[in-house]
Amino acid sequence: MIILPLALLVLAPARPAEVYFEQRTVVSEEGRGPGPGVLSRVWFAGSRMRMEAGDTPGGPALLLRLDRGQAFRLDPERKLAFEIDPARLRARAHLDASVAGDLMGGSEEGSARTSPLPAGKTVAGYACRGFRIRAPSLVMDVFVTDALPLTVDAFADFLEWSGASQSLGGLLHEIRRLPGFPLETHTRVTVMGQVRETVSTVTKVKVGPHAPLLFEVPSGYRIEKEAESQEE
Repeated sequence: MIILPLALLVLAPARPAEVYFEQRTVVSEEGRGPGPGVLSRVWFAGSRMRMEAGDTPGGPALLLRLDRGQAFRLDPERKLAFEIDPARLRARAHLDASVAGDLMGGSEEGSARTSPLPAGKTVAGYACRGFRIRAPSLVMDVFVTDALPLTVDAFADFLEWSGASQSLGGLLHEIRRLPGFPLETHTRVTVMGQVRETVSTVTKVKVGPHAPLLFEVPSGYRIEKEAESQEE
């Protein structure tokens, strides 16, 4: 499932935001303690995105080029770039977003409501205000800062491409209304009596231009078509 980290970022309407952020996501289920979590590193530049997961930089990465209609999975150990069918990747993203919307009950316009939390907190060195978003099966506490020149709408193209704009309509509408950039989200979803909690925390964020080569297949890599079984 695509977790929208989080991490939802416009410097100006005329130019896409270029942002780097690191985020740790921890998931726990009722009766089980939280796991160690997963660290994600994301380079975002409008229609270009690079995503890495894991505590060690320079590992496997996903390159998404909406401007070219291309996607690649990089395997640094073997110096391979697997070209992914963008139509299949988009269909999978739409399905994930649709399932998430159904589980949370926040897909319909007006299905979610927001109220301020009495206390804020400091996240990644930034003072944040807290808000609680409620939907039929979900409670989400979001801590946002207005100290960064960023809003959710910087991710407009990606949200449209992934299907999140349609599938998470009510919830996404409330997130877009928040006065700042979300640095932490604590989501509690109840499905068939089972409770699942996800905490996503941005630990580092940097606004500024990226090196263009970050979004290209590195020199010396062999490009191969990725089999359907590898995309699942």
